[in-house]
Amino acid sequence: MNDYVMKQSADADTADFEWGRLHWYAGAPQANSEFVTVGKCVLFPGKENPRHYHPNCEEVLHVLAGTIDHFVEGDGWLPMNAGDTITISKNVWHHARNVGAEEAHLLICFSSANRKTIGE
Repeated sequence: MNDYVMKQSADADTADFEWGRLHWYAGAPQANSEFVTVGKCVLFPGKENPRHYHPNCEEVLHVLAGTIDHFVEGDGWLPMNAGDTITISKNVWHHARNVGAEEAHLLICFSSANRKTIGE
């Protein structure tokens, strides 16, 4: 057995929504991580994902491309651009909206391979 599991980008699990797309690269459902979940969120221009929280893990979100506003309960809307990173504690309501003219690409990482999401 290898000490690594490699997946090609074409192997990512993808979920399409009216507001954008999620690509899952690593985690328990992908059978390639015991401790973290890694994915990418694509937000279409003028769209936002539903408000949600993660009861079992924190989330690190890094803006790869685009301009978003990210809502964090208790802090309100935070402007974010390519290169910006935010860490959101577990059980904190949050969501993002694309305020730019192009797709926004967000790298998302969770501190659990079995990330749970509770949404509205």
